[in-house]
Parts: sequence; C-alpha cells; structure tokens
Amino acid sequence: MSSLVPVRFQPFDLDLMAQAKGRVAIIVTEDGKMGPAVRRANRLTRGAVARLVESERFEKVKEGEVISLAWPGGMEAEALDVLVLPRRPDQDAARKAGAKLAKLAGGKAVLVMAGNQVRTEDLTLGMVLRSYDFDVHKTKDSDPAAEIIIAHNKPEDAEAAFAPLYAVADGVRMTRDLTNEPANVLTTTEFANRLDEMKALGLEVEVLDEDKLAELGMRTLLSVGQGSDSPSKVVVMQWNGGDEDDAPLALVGKGVVFDTGGISLKPAGGMEDMTMDMGGAGVVAGTMRALAKRKAKANVVGLVGLVENMPSGNATRPGDVVKSMKGDTVEIINTDAEGRLVLCDVMWYAQERFNPVGMIDLATLTGAIIIGLGHENAGVFSNNDTFCDAFLKSAKAEDECAWRLPLGKAYDDLLKSRIADMKNVGGRPAGSITAAQFLQRFVKEETPWIHLDIAGVASVSSETSYAPKGATGWGVRALSRFVQDNFE
Repeated sequence: MSSLVPVRFQPFDLDLMAQAKGRVAIIVTEDGKMGPAVRRANRLTRGAVARLVESERFEKVKEGEVISLAWPGGMEAEALDVLVLPRRPDQDAARKAGAKLAKLAGGKAVLVMAGNQVRTEDLTLGMVLRSYDFDVHKTKDSDPAAEIIIAHNKPEDAEAAFAPLYAVADGVRMTRDLTNEPANVLTTTEFANRLDEMKALGLEVEVLDEDKLAELGMRTLLSVGQGSDSPSKVVVMQWNGGDEDDAPLALVGKGVVFDTGGISLKPAGGMEDMTMDMGGAGVVAGTMRALAKRKAKANVVGLVGLVENMPSGNATRPGDVVKSMKGDTVEIINTDAEGRLVLCDVMWYAQERFNPVGMIDLATLTGAIIIGLGHENAGVFSNNDTFCDAFLKSAKAEDECAWRLPLGKAYDDLLKSRIADMKNVGGRPAGSITAAQFLQRFVKEETPWIHLDIAGVASVSSETSYAPKGATGWGVRALSRFVQDNFE
C-alpha cells in the first residue's frame, strides 16, 4: 500500500527559508500587502517578490492562483511559490490552493510559510490529498525526501486542528489504494485480509466465508461469485465510539474485485478498468478507517460483499432463478447486473442483525449514471427526504458533488418477471433508477436509506482538484462529515 506524505508543523522561523530544499511557498493577499514571510522572501530574492506584486501580471491575479519563481536567488529551493489567498479564505479555497502547491511540488519537499494563516489545516489537507501517488508497483524508488513542512506561529494548535483531517486523508488514501489495485493483487482474500488488519485501530472485524453465507441464505451474492476460483466473502467492520445503546449507522459497499460481466461478457475494450468495480466497498473501508483514526464518537457498522464475477462452467447463467436472503426470488436476465445481487443480501443482513438508525449503500453500479451525470456527480436515491438532505448537505460541505434522482412505482414495474418475484434488470431506459428500485425492495419500510451510484466518480481518466487520474476516494470525506454532523 502507499503511504501518506508526512506532515510536520514547526515554529515560524524566517531563517528556514534560505536553506529549505525542494520548494518554498509564501502567501500573499490579493492587494499585495507583505507579511513577515513575504518581506523575508523579498529580501532574499533581492526584490523579486516586490517586483512581482507591483507588476501588471499581479493585477490580473485570481484568488487561489500560484505564481512560481524558479531557482530564486538567495535561496537553495528549486522554486518560490507565491500563493494568492485572501486573509480569510473559505474552506474550499484553502484546500484547492493547497492542492495546487502539492501538484507543483511533484513529490518534492515543500515548506509552507503559513505564519498565522487562517485555515492552515484545510490548506494542508489539500496538499496531502493531492500529493497521493499510487506507485507501489513501479520499480523506481520514490523520493524519500518528500514531506510537507508547515511553519506556523502556533504549530501545536495548527497540528491539533489538522489531526482529524489527516485521519480522513488516510481513509481517502486507503480507498484510492484499494480502487487502484489490480485484480491479481486485490483478490477477495487479500481484500478481506487488509480489512482484518484494521483491528489494530480498534475496529471489530469479522470475515464471513462461503459456508456461513450459504447458512445465512445469501444466495444472490453467492451466485455472482460462483464462477470464480476466488471465494466470496462478507466483511463486517464495527466502530463503537458512541453510546452503547445507540443503534449504528450502516454503510454497505459493493466489492466486485473484478467484473468480466460473467456469462453476459463485457466487450474487451476497457475491461481492464473493471478492477475498480469494488469502489463502493473501498469507500466503506476508507470511511471506517477514517472514523477509527479520528476516534469518532458514533456507532457505525461497515459491511462489504467481496466477490469476483467470472465466466466458467460453474457460473450463473442468464435465465437462472436464485433466492435472496430476504426470501424473494430473482430471475437473472443479465449476469453483468451483478452488483445489485451482492448488495441486496448484504443490505438485508445489515438490517436483520444491526437494526440500523439508517443505511447507506455505495456501488459502482451502472454505466447509465455516467451517461446521466458524467464524472461530476454521484447519483443519489433515497426513501427519506430528511436523511437524504442531511447527507447532501455534508457532501456539499466537502465539495463531493452528488445529485438526487427519482424513485417511483412506474420504474419499479419494469422489474416484473414472468417466473420469479423480480428480474435483476429493467431494460435500458432509466437503468440507474431501476437498479435503485431493485435495491429498495430489500430496504425495510422503517429504515431510512440512501443508495449512492458512484460509477462516474470513483475512478476517472483525468486529474481532479484533489487527485491524480485514477481512483479519487470520492465519498470518504462526505461520509465522515455526515457522521460528524448527524451522529456525534
């Protein structure tokens, strides 16, 4: 697995600037007024910073922009990055500015002369998130000197404010690592083993094997993985940080470690991307890690169904009928609509065992959600307006975009089967909605529920504000904030 870039807070010392390696960042307001760090940088560079601030170029500068002076005189650093921020930036501005500094650093050490900058913790979080690089399978050694140094007037206070955000960043890192891993590495067994290791953080972790799943009646989940040599598993992670009598929030994740489509085989082009089809389980795992590391004062249970969908002589066929743990029968029309078969059993088990105060499932469920929302928003479906609105508020606060879509009986009717209680697909129209309607059949009437279709946001082909191309870790920050705002 990758590791987070180390962060060090230390007293604000202007003499650091001259000897610092890598890059040095200073913060200038839009009006160009110079604080102590800026004045020191100006003296070292023999007036270069002042000339920049007084130039026509600076008159056109925008909030959050970084202007770099390469190989500045009087300094050992490769570059002096002049970050333009208002005196009191909002959260998103500070985080995105930090991300820009980290992108420019490219894995090299960065010294940020923050002084008493407001939202230093958010600036630092942006740097940590954007410093991520999944290079564990490359033979080239990474730069051991990579680190973030924050020079602050009150380093202890700044570090304390950043600590819970660093915990969340570590959860994002875990989600990205899991989602980026190739399927020959991240088998169902390896996935379960990595989750089991989080016992060291105080999580209670159980791994349910195929015999136990069969005993419980999870036959829709088992039908997905029966064509693979990798054993299907369900992993249950409990964080009990709240009152003993409080019912937990349940998070449920789809963990298809590789999806060929099964007998309904996918086209060869782009199939290599199906290593990310466990993205929902990855978000649940990363969120549980974040909650444990920041010692969340809430009860949360994370459950993930781990399977591999492969074609073989033992694979489920189109036309087969299987019985769910709930007892409903499902006619399998398309074996590539497998995620909902995994989720429905795990969701029912979560409700039967834990009687949760609410339940959120996450899955890279449908390509249709990408057609509808692109790679900008996750699709949101819910049976409870209050529960859903609270999540959407938390997601917006963390700049993780999500958009609610409708549910309704007319969509539900598309799932009618001639020979079973339901089909697993409803046809091409409204594909994301009918998938959500299928899942809703396994939600008890009294359970507030949200379904998040993250197929468009879990892994992307171009960089985002906070991540290089590949896995984004979308959802960990939103869910951690949701727990914080509503259950702590």
